[in-house]
Amino acid sequence: MISITKLLIGTEHFGDSLRYRHRKQQTPHGTSTGHGPVVAWNITRTCNLSCIHCYMNSEKQNYKGELSHEEAISFIEDLAAFKVPVLLFSGGEPLMRDDIFSLAAHAKKLDIRPTLSTNGTLITRQVAKKIKNIGVGYVGISLDGLEETNDAFRGSSGAFNAAIKGIENCVAVGQKVGLRFTINRHNFKQLDAIFDLVEDLNIDRICFYHLVYTGRGSEIVESDITHEESRQGMDLIINRTLDFHRRGLKKEILTVDNHADGIYLYNRIKEIDPARAEKVYKLLKTNGGNRSGIAFANVDSYGNVHPDQFTQNHRLGNVRDRSFSDIWTNRSHPILYGLKDRKSLLKGRCSQCQWLSLCNGNFRARAEAVTGDFWESDPACYLTDEEIGLNSNLAYNT
Repeated sequence: MISITKLLIGTEHFGDSLRYRHRKQQTPHGTSTGHGPVVAWNITRTCNLSCIHCYMNSEKQNYKGELSHEEAISFIEDLAAFKVPVLLFSGGEPLMRDDIFSLAAHAKKLDIRPTLSTNGTLITRQVAKKIKNIGVGYVGISLDGLEETNDAFRGSSGAFNAAIKGIENCVAVGQKVGLRFTINRHNFKQLDAIFDLVEDLNIDRICFYHLVYTGRGSEIVESDITHEESRQGMDLIINRTLDFHRRGLKKEILTVDNHADGIYLYNRIKEIDPARAEKVYKLLKTNGGNRSGIAFANVDSYGNVHPDQFTQNHRLGNVRDRSFSDIWTNRSHPILYGLKDRKSLLKGRCSQCQWLSLCNGNFRARAEAVTGDFWESDPACYLTDEEIGLNSNLAYNT
């Protein structure tokens, strides 16, 4: 996750304290001393929509074998003992689970910051008040474009308007809310309009996600944008972020799932503001790039632990059998062990990139989806050979 506002402007938001904390000492679980990883928890696979890029392949049906309420409570208590700072309740659609409010409240009680990732269609004014009263730190509502585009992706007519109403209900009760927007070829030209929407609806935050080829997302690899479009998109995001700042609009702008964004941003700033670029470099160095398996983890609705939500084909263990902390600190699993110190395992362009200490090999799920090799280069890296320090005649390691 790249904080465009932090890097460009220097503004501070809650997540920046986790993303850009100095890690002078590594603990056995690879995160900053005294803290476990941020955990994204798919509390249910059930969803009221059927999005074509869903990494969970969720449908509007009940799925047997998901963690019971009692098991979920025990899981949260284990996370608290492990000093997990943030628990992201996701799905499916998390609001489809009857005990979502009691689970989020229990996390808050144990000093874990609960956040919510939702399609927003079920957030009535009453639900928004419940979320606010519990103390949920942030609600991220997914949109995939303007009305027609979004509803096509969501597989439901009216999903856009329902999500907008959910956003308005959060804003009305003072609940921090943001957009989650997955960039693809079908909505790429709507980026400008999405920034306008953020301003018009007084939305606090927006995360621009790069497409990851997993779940139903693996079926739409051809819908990903080109490398040139990735660069154009970053230019637009940078320019609109600066425009918000100049006009005194306090918005948090982030990009997610492609650490090439950080290097691209650094190179652009270096041309116009070398002093600021030096600060950006230090922040990117402190962050260390992709942190799947290090400072970020995923647990699915059945209790299986994964390096992140896009690598659910790699199971590290199950919280029904062992505590999350035991699973996360165990070095016997080759994927988890490899991710914690992956640089020597990476292949292709990634292995010889001069920015490896800032990117950390980007997203392994995309590499595996396209090449079949978990440690190969991420095909979504849009930096040129020249930009990463390679010449065109260099034979890459395989």
